[in-house]
Order: sequence, then C-alpha cells, then structure tokens
Amino acid sequence: MIQKLKILGYLTKKHAKTRHAILIDPADQTPDVAAKRCLAAVNAGTSMILVGGSSDTDSDNVEATVIAIREILELVAWAKTQDSTRTDNRQVPIVLFPQGAAALSSSADAVTFMMLMNSTSSRYLIEEQVAGAPHIRRSNIEPLPMGYLVCAPGGKVGEVGKVKLIEKDDTKRIQAYALTAEYYGFKLLYLEAGSGAKEPVNPQLIKSAKESCELTIIVGGGIRDGQTAKKAADAGADWIVTGNIAEDYDDSDELQAVLTELIESMNG
Repeated sequence: MIQKLKILGYLTKKHAKTRHAILIDPADQTPDVAAKRCLAAVNAGTSMILVGGSSDTDSDNVEATVIAIREILELVAWAKTQDSTRTDNRQVPIVLFPQGAAALSSSADAVTFMMLMNSTSSRYLIEEQVAGAPHIRRSNIEPLPMGYLVCAPGGKVGEVGKVKLIEKDDTKRIQAYALTAEYYGFKLLYLEAGSGAKEPVNPQLIKSAKESCELTIIVGGGIRDGQTAKKAADAGADWIVTGNIAEDYDDSDELQAVLTELIESMNG
C-alpha cells in the first residue's frame, strides 16, 4: 500500500504530461475481472485506479473489488522486484470514487471527498459527506478534497444528482465554479460529462476552468479514444479518466493495447 497521506501530493504534483486513470464500477464486473482489467491498465501506463461510480455500488462489492485489485497489483509488483532487469516498479494508488457514504472501503489508499457543486440537492452538497466522514476517519484512508461539476450532457449522474448542468458554452459559469472550488480549499476539480456520455466535456470549458484557478483538473465521461483524450489534455486537463472503455474488452491483452494507444495518443 502506498504510504498514507501521500496520495494528494501524488495527484497534484505537476507533470509535463497528462496522466490517465481508469474508473472501475464494482456493480458492472466481478472483483476478479476488475482486477485483471486494472492490471492491464497499469501495464499500459495508467497512473491511478478509481473504484466506484454507480448507484448500484455498496460497501460489500467495493471492498471485495478493492481487495482483489490490491492483491493482483501487489503480487505483480513483488514479482517485478525479483527481476533485477526491471525498472518499472510503479506504485499506483487505489482511490475510492463513491456515489455516497454507503460505498466505502477501508482497504483503499484514499477517497475522493467531493462536493457535487452544481447539484440542487443538499444530499450531494453536504449530507452524504457528513454521513461518510466518520467512516473515513476510522478507516484512516486519505480524504482528497475535490469539487465535482457535471457538464452537459450529464447522463445518469446529472439526473441522480439533481444537477443544474453546465452547458457547453457556459465558460463564465465554470470559471466562477472553479474559483469557488479554490476558495473553499479544494485541491482537485473534476469535470464530468457523465458515464458513457455520447460527448465529452467541451474543451473550452476545460480551458476556462484551468485558466481560472490553481487546482488540479480531472476530466472524465465520453472519452473513448486517444484523439478525444488529447483534446482534453491540450485544453488543460491534468488527469483523464476513462471507465466504460475497459468494460468493452474481456481480453486483458486487447485492453492493454487499446489503453496503451490511448495514453500515447493523449500525450502525442
């Protein structure tokens, strides 16, 4: 496990290249399948594993998934240390990306402690966070302070979260939200188009947010190929998150090849 209380620094550290994260939804795959997909992603160059996402996740399937991912990564890392010719013994954090307080795990390295800033429901603005905070404290996993914004088209997360979407051309609004996130003391700002979105976050929104604050910008939703990822990266995204693309491939080697190409194209 990566040393406690070091994940935020890892996420916010300035890099010359945009980094990639894979999002694993425990409700959509078994722990064993999730672990194999994460191993393929890490071998492709992924730098963070997010676990969570849908309204069907709970602490049981999240815990089982996190443990399976950790076991396979630690086994492979140990094997690499036995090979004196290997120099790619990267540690990749496993970070919870919960839809609420009922989807937490003490086995993860950290948790995105986020406010759904453009929700019209107090549940997603503060109530779920209040419910989850004691568990996070007891578990001694690192909370990562994050502002979370859902942009058009928004998808299911926009509906469930009762969100007033940030429209594609509303650059002034996202600038105001980015500043607000910074003034609240958040360190991360996640721009979300929605899981499986037909279109990603408009690059102009990413650019406007990036220019308005000093936060680390994470972008996800609707990113299925390297060209789309590159547009987001060029607009200022520090992290690109892909989720659904992993579920399209049952063969780990094929998934690794696809993600390798995406990550290379993203920074090409």
